[in-house]
Amino acid sequence: QEAEKIRIKITSLGLTESRVTADETIQQLFVECRLNNFLAEETPLSLPKPTGGQRIHYNYSTVINVDKAHNGAEREYLKSILLKPDVPADSLKFTVVSDPPEDEQDLECEDVGFAYVSLKEIFQKQRDIIEQDIDVVDSQDADAVIGQLRVTVEALQALRSVHQECTRK
Repeated sequence: QEAEKIRIKITSLGLTESRVTADETIQQLFVECRLNNFLAEETPLSLPKPTGGQRIHYNYSTVINVDKAHNGAEREYLKSILLKPDVPADSLKFTVVSDPPEDEQDLECEDVGFAYVSLKEIFQKQRDIIEQDIDVVDSQDADAVIGQLRVTVEALQALRSVHQECTRK
């Protein structure tokens, strides 16, 4: 049932000239997607860092189940987004992560940037996000945009379903 799922697709990533493109220790990138503290999904592949206006294509899709039977906590979280105007974490968070090269496994994975999709905004606008570029901000400077992540987030049906549940009580 569509009303019990949030579909997420991470299509591609492009970088602008920044600290990240200049940093030679950053060579491979993957993307993690997180709903609050519940769930982290990541692209199965890390891909070579794109250069000069190119994009790397992940074409990765995942589904977050928010059905009552098995995923009550996620559903309660969605309710809190819709009912409380001041929930700070009302977004899906995408993290661009640097994956160390195989010959330098002593290096750690490093978060290089973050991008967000507001679930509350999807509900307010009554519109899913389809193949849209969202800004990726530098993990070390929230004012610096280091690239664009093209994503699809289909959450409207699930949010409507949760909202109907809230209004039925």
